[in-house]
Amino acid sequence: MTSPQGMAAYAAPSLFQPHLARQAIRDAHKKKIPPLLGYYGGLGSTKITRWLAPLNFDVVWVDWEHSSMNVETMTTIVHEAIFMSQGRTIPFVRVPGHDHASIGYALDAGASLVIPQVETVEQAKHVVSAAKFGSKQNGTRSAPPFRLMPGVTDRPFQAGRDIFEALNDQAAIMIQIESLEGINNLDAILTEVPDIDMVWLGTLDARVEMNMPSNYGMGGNEPEWVEARQKFFDVLDKHDKPYGGFAFCTPPFGSPESFKKVAERMSFIIMAADVKALAGMGEVLQLSREIVAPEPEKKVNGENGHSKTNGEKS
Repeated sequence: MTSPQGMAAYAAPSLFQPHLARQAIRDAHKKKIPPLLGYYGGLGSTKITRWLAPLNFDVVWVDWEHSSMNVETMTTIVHEAIFMSQGRTIPFVRVPGHDHASIGYALDAGASLVIPQVETVEQAKHVVSAAKFGSKQNGTRSAPPFRLMPGVTDRPFQAGRDIFEALNDQAAIMIQIESLEGINNLDAILTEVPDIDMVWLGTLDARVEMNMPSNYGMGGNEPEWVEARQKFFDVLDKHDKPYGGFAFCTPPFGSPESFKKVAERMSFIIMAADVKALAGMGEVLQLSREIVAPEPEKKVNGENGHSKTNGEKS
C-alpha cells in the first residue's frame, strides 16, 4: 500500500459500501502496513468532516455515542469522510449502545463499528449477530433492499459471491472494554466470539468505574489498575488480537519517542481530535493576551526615600 493511496487500497468496488476494513486491520496487525492513523470526530460536524477529508487520515472515529446527532447526520458524516477523501479514509462509528437498529444504521451508511461498554459474552454475541447477515454467523442483520443500487453499487469485491455474504467480510467490529468486569471476561469473549476484529481499552471509563481518578484517560500507577491493565494485554496477546487506542506524538500527552514505542503493538491509533485542535485556539488566545498585556507600572525610590512611578517628576 502506498502512502498517497491510503485506505483506498482497501476500498470496496463502490464507495457506498464499507471498506475492506477487516483486512486492513489484520494487515496492520501483521505489520504488512503501518498502523492505521486517525482522528477523533467528537463534534458530530459535517462541515469539519468535509474540511478534514482531503488530509487523508486513514480512519475517522465518528462519536455517535456522545454527540447529539440523528441518523441522517451520522450517515452524511460517514459519506463525507469516504467520498471527500476519495476512499482514502475509513469511517468508524461509535454507536450509542448495543441496539440492533443503531448498528444497522451505521453499517448501512458504509462505516465500520466501534461498540462501547462490552462486558459479557452475551453482549458480544448480540452485537456481532446484529452486524452480520446469515445464520452461518448467527446473523440477524436485515438485508437493506435499497441501500445499494442493483447492478451499479452492489458488485461484491470477489466475483461469484453474493453481495450480502461479501459485506460480512468488509466492515470491522471493534469492541471497547471499559470496566473491570469487561477485562475479567475478555478471555471468554474473544474465545466465544471470534468475529471481533479489534479491541480498545477504554481507560477513562474503566478508571471511573473502578472508582479511581480519571486522569483524562491517561492511566495511573495504582496496583489494582496496573494489574487490570496487564491482564487486558495478556489476553490480547493470547488471542493475537489487534489493539486500538489513543496515542499522541506531541506534548503534553506524548512525544515522538513514546508514540513510536506504543505503535509497536497498536494497529489502530487515534492521534488527533477535532475537539483537541479547537481547544488549542484557547491556548493561542491566552498566549496572545499575555503578549499584548500592558506591563505593570514599576515603582522606584525617590530621592527623599518615598516611592514614585516611572516618569513621575519629583
